[in-house]
Amino acid sequence: MIVDKPSRGPREGDVITIKSYKHDGSLHRTWRDTMVLKTSENAIIGLNDHTLVTEDNGRRWVTREPAIVYFHKKYWFNIIAMIRDNGVSYYCNLASPYSLDKEALKYIDYDLDVKVFPDGEKHLLDADEYAAHSKKWHYPKEIDQILKAHVKILVDWINEGKGPFSKGYVDVWYSRYQYLMQQRLNDRR
Repeated sequence: MIVDKPSRGPREGDVITIKSYKHDGSLHRTWRDTMVLKTSENAIIGLNDHTLVTEDNGRRWVTREPAIVYFHKKYWFNIIAMIRDNGVSYYCNLASPYSLDKEALKYIDYDLDVKVFPDGEKHLLDADEYAAHSKKWHYPKEIDQILKAHVKILVDWINEGKGPFSKGYVDVWYSRYQYLMQQRLNDRR
């Protein structure tokens, strides 16, 4: 009797692709070569550093600074901590929980974003885009309610310094990335 092994998720040091979609199923944006720093039953932490990004219209660009990415299977947001010279800025996407297959980590981007500046100032972005897409693609009432509830959860995390917003989070994960990159260099010698 042949038993299929369960497929394993990515492991520390693996490189994955991230794909965001819109509610109608169209591809929105793709990030190549995100290094996985940690996986758990419900979350993935990774790092982008000068990562190639492809937009839905084919435009390509490369990220300017290292950024720690946080995805969760239960929360309707993901968090990007951008490590800049003037401090850490956060870009938080209101989005479906992620799914993972052999091709990529995937999620649906629901337009609304929260940006957190190094001084802690917060801005809700793209409410007009959310309203337009909600009307265009007929977002279900349940999705609207979930997203509004998760904006509150996200703001609580920010205000309480929870998860990716906690003291030391960025330092710990960026140090881990630097260690893994050094290991790769040593392995090539």
